[in-house]
Amino acid sequence: MNDFNRAYSAGAGADSMDTSVNAGLRSFMLGVYQKLALGIGLAGAIAFSIGTVPALTDIFVKNDMVRMFFQFAPMAILFGTMFFMRRPSPMSSGILYWTIVTMLGVCLSIWVAAATGQIEMARRGGQALSPAFVDIGKAFFITAAAFGGLSLFGYTTKTNLRPIGVFAVYAIIGIILLSLVSLFFPPSNMLVLAIQAAVLVLSGILIAFDTQMLKEGYFDFQGDTRSLAVMTNQGALGFFISFYNIFQILMSFLSSD
Repeated sequence: MNDFNRAYSAGAGADSMDTSVNAGLRSFMLGVYQKLALGIGLAGAIAFSIGTVPALTDIFVKNDMVRMFFQFAPMAILFGTMFFMRRPSPMSSGILYWTIVTMLGVCLSIWVAAATGQIEMARRGGQALSPAFVDIGKAFFITAAAFGGLSLFGYTTKTNLRPIGVFAVYAIIGIILLSLVSLFFPPSNMLVLAIQAAVLVLSGILIAFDTQMLKEGYFDFQGDTRSLAVMTNQGALGFFISFYNIFQILMSFLSSD
């Protein structure tokens, strides 16, 4: 799963300026990171509340239909916005961001519920998972550190990341389709691990790519507050989904028996 609504693009304006010391750019990027941090905080609070309150766990985790809805609805919404949100407004892109954050926060509650012993977990390949709260903490800090390093690289590198970034977007879409097809037959544990490893690498590439595109796109829309607001929401959404993907995969690795 990743953000398919990257409306921002690299522009020539960034070429003629020292982007590393531009105060406006720095303020814009901080706005994106702050929105991301708020989203992570909200998702974490939702996950903890659902995973530690038995009544909520029964509704959102143990009920198979409800759990499947929250697993697949974000993907459907993101694909839908490709066709129905051609010119997003700050409000619509903001609603999209907080909707996805909320839904994925519900999805994350399964780890908390498992850590409290309310449910048992296993990979689709059959391998048992035994997550603990210490695993959640480790996965979060590793993800945060990786995100920080990759985003810093995307911000400071002079290398054009567009070719590999575009490849990563299409590769993620291909992996999503492969994962959907695999629902109709029992996947091997090796296939599950291969998909997770691929998503882990591609999500890291997208963090660096999105950072560079946001940095360069800022100069395309400098002074256009509406477009910059939309970029902030879309940038935070792309970052959040990559953060979510990395965290999920690390939790799977760290909690393997």
